[in-house]
Amino acid sequence: MVNCCGLVSEKNEPVPLKSISVELQVRDHVASVRSCLQYVNEEERPLEAVFVFPLPADAAVCHFSARIGEQEIVAEVQDRQSARDQYDDAVSSGQQAFLLEESEESSDVFKLSVGCLSPGQNASITIVYIIELSVQADHALRFCLPAVLNPRYTPAASAAGVPEVSSASVIPYTLSLSVEVRSSDRISRLESSCPLDPLEFLDAQHTHASVNLSPGHRFDKDVELFLYYENSHQPSAEVEAAAPAAPSGSLMGDPALMISLYPEFPADVMSSLASQGEFIFVVDRSGSMDCRMHHGNDAQMRIESARDTLLLLLKSLPMGCYFNIYGFGSHFESFFPQSVVYSEDTMEEALKRVKSMSADMGGTEILQPLKHIYSQPCYPDHPRQLFIFTDGEVWNTKEVLDLVKSHVYSHRCFSFGIGEGASTALITGMAREGSGHAQFITGTDRMQPKVMQSLRFALQPAVDNISVDWTVPEGVTVDMLSPPINALFQGQRALIYAQIKGQSSGKTEGAVTVKYRLKDQPVTNQLQFTLKPTEDTGLTIHQLAARSVIRSLEQEERAGGADTENIRKRIVELSVQAGVSSAHTAFIGVNKDSKQTVKGPLLQRSVPVARMFQMSAMRCAPMRMCANSHDTLRSAIVFKRKKCSAAMAPQMAFDSPVSCSMPSSNMMIECDDMSYQDEAEPQKDPLLQLVSLQKAAGFWELNASLAAVFGKTEDQVTNQKAAQVDVSVWATILALIWLYAFKSDQQDEWQFVAMKAASWIRSQKLDGLSQCVCDGNALLGCQVTEDALGI
Repeated sequence: MVNCCGLVSEKNEPVPLKSISVELQVRDHVASVRSCLQYVNEEERPLEAVFVFPLPADAAVCHFSARIGEQEIVAEVQDRQSARDQYDDAVSSGQQAFLLEESEESSDVFKLSVGCLSPGQNASITIVYIIELSVQADHALRFCLPAVLNPRYTPAASAAGVPEVSSASVIPYTLSLSVEVRSSDRISRLESSCPLDPLEFLDAQHTHASVNLSPGHRFDKDVELFLYYENSHQPSAEVEAAAPAAPSGSLMGDPALMISLYPEFPADVMSSLASQGEFIFVVDRSGSMDCRMHHGNDAQMRIESARDTLLLLLKSLPMGCYFNIYGFGSHFESFFPQSVVYSEDTMEEALKRVKSMSADMGGTEILQPLKHIYSQPCYPDHPRQLFIFTDGEVWNTKEVLDLVKSHVYSHRCFSFGIGEGASTALITGMAREGSGHAQFITGTDRMQPKVMQSLRFALQPAVDNISVDWTVPEGVTVDMLSPPINALFQGQRALIYAQIKGQSSGKTEGAVTVKYRLKDQPVTNQLQFTLKPTEDTGLTIHQLAARSVIRSLEQEERAGGADTENIRKRIVELSVQAGVSSAHTAFIGVNKDSKQTVKGPLLQRSVPVARMFQMSAMRCAPMRMCANSHDTLRSAIVFKRKKCSAAMAPQMAFDSPVSCSMPSSNMMIECDDMSYQDEAEPQKDPLLQLVSLQKAAGFWELNASLAAVFGKTEDQVTNQKAAQVDVSVWATILALIWLYAFKSDQQDEWQFVAMKAASWIRSQKLDGLSQCVCDGNALLGCQVTEDALGI
């Protein structure tokens, strides 16, 4: 078959990337990742290889080098245009050159160009990046090595875009991964979405361990690692010595400080969750949401999981709040013209519409629904909470993030990336700029528990008046490098980077104090630290701090103003000084010592990267022809055609989608702009069945459907009720007993449903409550105590 993307040989020869070897070194909650990519030119002519690949959005790329035979070329960070010009000049003159650059539209996509490999020649490319590991709901630290690069949906009217490469159903390169963990805390365990060799502890204290990915892994899906420490919420401070050659007073020339805090809110404040707020749920309804959650036979469709999650959310909202639901694709629509008061009537109306939600709205354009939401006036005393669910990627990530940031003081944004390949730049960026929290639902993860954890965060009282104060010896000052802290959540880590200036003749101790107000109650968290640098950290903290400053400057530049040219210069200077990537710089390496230039016409190859939505793996239902938002009929198999200049210089753009016929079942499928019909209606989950029957106020009515959840008839349930007990009280107590007895392992999902029910029962002031609970236990064959039910 002939691939529609990029340039291929007449024989459709395999791409020259053969293997990827990754070394992951974790120190507490920071990871250093060294990736080695092995290329070989199997063509009979000189070759240029182009590899577009994903990296975590918050990664700081800090090293890029190439080895050809015994010759090693270490790349330098330079101004982006200057680096491109050098690469073009080198390749056109037959010199070997290497260029690594970040996408202009999204910080989680990079493009690697390997120029002028002679026939039969090998090249080993090494890329190093560092990243902070994110904290999960179960306190694990998550590392993700992304393999999947989903197509970025680009409206046909737009010429901009993120670079695209060809995709293949079988990725012709393998992955090896070794992991080494060092920690000040004891390592409890390490889990993965991929098979691992047994974890090996390298010391008696279990603070040093190593593990390898089992051999033979095909890099066709993300590799996720979950690291558990025994005391993961321990605050910490680490000082890193200055770079020896850097001038004093510069970021790299002074010691850098990284503070990790885990705010603990007073128990009396946390016991009463908010009963007010405006909750807006924004759900991706593009065609790709009709693909399965994972590769297993029992996997739900993504849109189906989203419907179940919305059911839980709607049943969990407090009475009297405001809510609305938006669906978006190539266009958007809302359930109500504006947010409405949560009541039995509005909840039931919303649930009816949720049941009919389909993945039938085309591509993934999120900017317009967000603009519409932000144009709506907020309700006094009802803080706006935005929940965004998407599996896709957009071409204008930075524009979306700038919009969210510009409204940070009027809302909090909680974002959810569904499936492998969801853009880390988009998902983590929206939560960061919207003072919220990000979650990724991958593999066999259930969406519901993660979403309900974010709902708990949303219902927590908002923290305001956050301030950070430093106590340091005389002669020493501390400059904050991190952007101001806008959000704090119970048990979630807050990271602070700072630059330590000056010297103290005596004391070496300092302290950082974070103060804030929580429900009009002042709270103070303090951490003592030593100014003495920690050994053997290299420049990791400096480079992470530089990355943080660069991202803030890039956003300031995009906001516009008279000083944008000076901001750009500051970004380039800091990027070059710290040796980390930015939107305005690139890594460039040229083999100037090569004995001879490469001669002959230059072939170009695009290296395939794993894509979601393979026909065989995803088991999508039969495809159909469909019209996109511009009323153009096209085939469901869609490829992106990459622009190539005559000189084959790296370009960061691609043409609009072109239609291709399906030559083989091995071709990849882009699911946007198409939808499927479910083959069969799955059996209703008893938990969801029970939740669906609850009324908005928190109680259940006794009927045949509720009795069926208990495995009883309506008469059996009714006959066991004491005469003086109200029917709804009896039904609600039974529902609570059933939840605690049979669904305790899913309590994260129904906790708010139960809290509403318990609150309603308490409001009924029932006599003989203990006997009622006893009768309920007897009927259901349980032993749940009255205290456990919270009534």
